[in-house]
Amino acid sequence: MKRNGFFLTLISFITLLSCGKSVKNSVVIATDLTTELRAPSYPLVTVDPYFNAWSNADNLYDDQVRHWTEKEFPIIGALRVDGNVYRFMGVEKLPLKNILPTSHEKKWEGKYTFQQPTGEGWKSLVYDDSSWETGHSAFGTKNEPNLSTLWQTKDIWIRRTFELEEDLKEKDVILHFSHDDIFELYINGVQVVGTGYTWNYDVQKELSEEVKATLKEGENIITAHCHNRTGGAYVDFGLYEMEPEKRAFVNTAIQKSVSVLPTQTIYKFDCGDIEMDLIFTSPLLLDDLDLVSRPVSYISYQLRSKNDLPHDVQIYFETTPQWAKHNNNQPVTFEVVERNDLKYLKTGTVEQPVLEKKGDDVRIDWGYFYMAGHTDKFTNMNFGDYWNVKQEFKTSGVISDVQNENLSENDNMTVLAYSKDLGAISNDMATGYIMLGYDDIYSIQYFEETLKAYWTKDGTVDIFSVFNDAVSEYASIMDRCEEFNRKLISDAERVGGVKYAELTSLVYRHAIAAHKLVKDKNGNLLFFSKENNSNGSIGTVDITYPSSPLFLLYNPDLVKGMLNPIFYYSESGRWKKPFAAHDVGTYPIANGQTYGEDMPIEESGNVLILTAAIAEIEGNADYAAQHWETLTTWTEYLADNGLDPENQLCTDDFAGHLAHNANLSIKAIMGIASYGRLADILGKSDIADKYMNIAREMATEWEVMANDGNHYRLTFDKPGTWSQKYNIVWDKLLGFNIFDPKIIEKEMALYETLQNEYGLPLDNRATYTKTDWIMWTATLTGDRNDFDELINPVYKYANETESRVPISDWHDTVTAERMNFKAR
Repeated sequence: MKRNGFFLTLISFITLLSCGKSVKNSVVIATDLTTELRAPSYPLVTVDPYFNAWSNADNLYDDQVRHWTEKEFPIIGALRVDGNVYRFMGVEKLPLKNILPTSHEKKWEGKYTFQQPTGEGWKSLVYDDSSWETGHSAFGTKNEPNLSTLWQTKDIWIRRTFELEEDLKEKDVILHFSHDDIFELYINGVQVVGTGYTWNYDVQKELSEEVKATLKEGENIITAHCHNRTGGAYVDFGLYEMEPEKRAFVNTAIQKSVSVLPTQTIYKFDCGDIEMDLIFTSPLLLDDLDLVSRPVSYISYQLRSKNDLPHDVQIYFETTPQWAKHNNNQPVTFEVVERNDLKYLKTGTVEQPVLEKKGDDVRIDWGYFYMAGHTDKFTNMNFGDYWNVKQEFKTSGVISDVQNENLSENDNMTVLAYSKDLGAISNDMATGYIMLGYDDIYSIQYFEETLKAYWTKDGTVDIFSVFNDAVSEYASIMDRCEEFNRKLISDAERVGGVKYAELTSLVYRHAIAAHKLVKDKNGNLLFFSKENNSNGSIGTVDITYPSSPLFLLYNPDLVKGMLNPIFYYSESGRWKKPFAAHDVGTYPIANGQTYGEDMPIEESGNVLILTAAIAEIEGNADYAAQHWETLTTWTEYLADNGLDPENQLCTDDFAGHLAHNANLSIKAIMGIASYGRLADILGKSDIADKYMNIAREMATEWEVMANDGNHYRLTFDKPGTWSQKYNIVWDKLLGFNIFDPKIIEKEMALYETLQNEYGLPLDNRATYTKTDWIMWTATLTGDRNDFDELINPVYKYANETESRVPISDWHDTVTAERMNFKAR
């Protein structure tokens, strides 16, 4: 296949600084690009797995801004127009007050058993649990967060008694809990939680009046049962109280629209007589790795009078130290820094436990968070009391610039605040921007070596230089983002239509920000994914696989950066098995595989296919040549074991083990064909012929083994079953043409009869699906009508799901509910 043809096919395959007071001639971000999709969550700050923030609400002012783990990463924004204040972003809300801590704050003690109790009495306070074990939270399998008590059976029952000094009937009480998988919880015998097969961390649920009425002075009890169907297991819970409110920004703006573009999210508001554009920019331009790695994100604003009359305007932004904490109870430091006409508000934990935490539900608590702005006479930046600083702005339009010498390290009421007097705004547009940044000091541990982020240039560039670059390049970055937004949307709309273009716009930053870019000691690029909301693995090969088309299209060096750790792991002798590893650790510690089971065919096939795709893009197989011995070993494994796979996991591991997996067999065949193609490019004609012939013979056998009349089976041994055969897409993309085209035609005809309202199920075993695989399956026939038939329900899912999180790639096709996974 010619390189240009590959590019065209791949396109269809993929899915706080301000100007001075005289701002009339500042940079204006002008675009006519808009989107109509109501996102499950709107990307605001998207840099890496730790430094990111999202809005999970329709209106930006309806909820707190949140990290992808759903922990609050507050940003509040307000505009004061002629003395009236309009809140356009975030909500005024203090962190919850501890009544009964979760393991985030304290290792609490409880009684537990792995043996099912008789009857329902175990839920009551008076139950005799003297035969139960005593343990400390959290309870779960290895590598779960804050783990104290190991739980490796299918079920666990837990009882936690506690004393209250007063009744809680009149309080606003929140249950905070985490679970993996099926979970039920009771407070004083009243059921509060009952889930299906799902796992969620740090869920907050306000207690009903009925439940609060049982929480009386004296002894009380919370009881819970969790059933682990497969994989990880986890239980933790506690109670918290919401503080009384003293809100200053009661009135909200009116949100008129929001559009998600590839590199920007653009909100439009009415704030009294002022129109406002609020633009979040994370310039993730994949041909510029310095920008991809740069830990700075812009929040720009553009203001104009609605009636051409002048209006007196001031703007306010606020963040909190929660951006630099894993838990709210961690003490923090506060520092004001002034350099090169910029002022920085800097905060981070006192402890600074660099790279000491790993896992899934983790926020960074080392390094420092920054809010930055110009030091001019119209701008004030300061640390202040959570309530008082807002009252200052509400009353006068300005916050105090007097430094507070009495900030408490443990004070959750301290905020990083910014105010600017914009003067009289009338016909001319007033513009400005703030910046948020994060210096993580060290980013990744890679086989016992600590690595700094790519942007540091091996430690020669500091965070202040990066902010200065972000200022000097602001205008050009905005122009480049507009150009890229326009091209991606145009390309995607041309090959897949408006709905497809809007989906690609939604997930572009989302996919990139699930990675961290570093270099090893030899200068090799390492682009580490984090397996968000799954098990927190780092460098998971079957996460690389579905994300690869994006990076193959825009910068194949990043695909190499994802594969390099897997090759090194084997070639260093650390991984000794004759197939590829699943991962290289648990984020951010990449010292070797931590996932409990291997995926031999899955991961070996993935690496071989992607190595061939890199060669197709670059027009040479130089990268493959560097790893030829390793690729040969893995190809031999596939040739010996790939046609009829034994009982093992594949990338869809949530569905459980599966023997004789027909789609996994296709992956093995594609992997072998990929090796043959690479050998051909390298001039190894005998090897090329040998392995292409093996692949062809296996493809012929596959068709016989999988044939089920009008379609092909889920497993070779089970007639009447079916599955999406998404792995066969590489037969087309890489031009192997070893499978009969009628296979795809028969499969697509079946798929279109099996769709539910929100998409095509993964296979016949359940109504859930994986949206990444639907996107691949939709391209199989090359027919636009078939493509639309499968893509439109995915758009409908994204547009209507009530699972308001950074979009999940695993959802139920009947209810549109997220099964699990998010921000991946």
